[in-house]
Amino acid sequence: MKRALLLCLAVAACGEHAAPKYTVERLQDPGTCMECHPKHYAQWSGSMHAYAIEDPVFRAMHARGQRETGGALGLFCVNCHAPMAVRNGTITEANVATFDLATLSPAEEGVTCYFCHNIESVVTDHNAQLEVAMDQTMRGGLQRPVESPAHHSAYDQRMDSERNSSELCGACHDVITPAGVHLERTFAEWKGSVFGASEDPTIKLTCGNCHMEPTTDVVADNPALDVPLRPLGVHDHMFPAIDQALTPFPRMAEQAAAIDEILRPSLAIVGPRPRTSTRAPGGICLDPPGTLTVRVDSFNVGHSFPSGVAHDRRAWVEVIAYRADGTTAFESGVVPDQTDPDEIGDPNLFGIWDRTYKDSGAEAHFFWEAARTDPAWLIKGPVTFDANDPAYDHSRTHTFTNLPNIAEIVRITARVRIRALPFVALRMLVESGDLDPAILERVPTLEVTDGEWLRSTAGTGVAQFTNCNPD
Repeated sequence: MKRALLLCLAVAACGEHAAPKYTVERLQDPGTCMECHPKHYAQWSGSMHAYAIEDPVFRAMHARGQRETGGALGLFCVNCHAPMAVRNGTITEANVATFDLATLSPAEEGVTCYFCHNIESVVTDHNAQLEVAMDQTMRGGLQRPVESPAHHSAYDQRMDSERNSSELCGACHDVITPAGVHLERTFAEWKGSVFGASEDPTIKLTCGNCHMEPTTDVVADNPALDVPLRPLGVHDHMFPAIDQALTPFPRMAEQAAAIDEILRPSLAIVGPRPRTSTRAPGGICLDPPGTLTVRVDSFNVGHSFPSGVAHDRRAWVEVIAYRADGTTAFESGVVPDQTDPDEIGDPNLFGIWDRTYKDSGAEAHFFWEAARTDPAWLIKGPVTFDANDPAYDHSRTHTFTNLPNIAEIVRITARVRIRALPFVALRMLVESGDLDPAILERVPTLEVTDGEWLRSTAGTGVAQFTNCNPD
């Protein structure tokens, strides 16, 4: 009954222009936004922004980090994952180590509508150092916004996907640890890419261009308001990337589909483009006496691959060579379920993720242990589209040597696979009692791209005079 009453009041206010603006407290609740922006709300409700504080892996790491640092971790994690709870003073330095995150209200749970749309300034480019106005003005990327009866509206270029510098996204998606390690570098990577460095509008791509696909629609879905259609002006609020919900959550199927849609075109197993041609042999070559090379390149990705918490990602290339009778002549990167690729003892492994280390030189499994990171294993984003520029090639090529009896090999398959989280760290969280062991069974292995070499077609077409598969 209470919920129904609130719904009726909200709808009445949306349709009555003379009504006063909502209070800041009411505007902070994403449920308030739902009444006039149901499509945005539905998309956001299934996003990792909405899941940010509910995520069991986050909660487990937060609990363990507070315990292992003696509370020195402070607000570092929740400042990004529950930013309004910090800004409202619900979570403080004094209570953060023992605060029950499950008790947060919807207005303070996760990365909310109000947090993003009420930002008035960016302090610096990392660790969510953003100033929230705490007023009744909601800011957006559309010029000449229609006045809402629920809130004041303002155009903010920083939220305009066609004009902004991605700094609003970047301020949260670059993370420097308390130890000074630049562990998450998505914004820095984007700024160094051709998409971030170029001012050419035909080249420049912002975070929103890729992760908030635009459509033509109305921003506020309310017949009482005279809201115009915005050509390619309404942006998806699911923000797909690589992470996804591991516990029951709204729109999980849609989330998985959106991730697949943005992930699969990001990489390909292809050969380098020759400077004198626009085509090249494919990315799998088998050369005598026993050398196999596999080349992986990224396409239209404005940052490294993988990005974000790249030290937690596990991306790798699975390669299998077959004889004519279907038996396996060679394999690498064949990884069992609930096992990390670096755990299988494969000396030939083509692994693609950050390596992080403690002061002692041992591998760091948690960010508060990290003293340094090595991003050399990643596939870098493009810095130029000029095929004659030596910097054009930003791929990674892996060489497997000393393959026996390559004359027997008639088929080779290669595919890039990725997991968002490492099982070694998840098992440690289970062992410490911070994580439900059932979560391990829910971490998906995603397929990114694949390629095939056949002896019957190797060296044909654009691969002539090589031992590679055709393009």
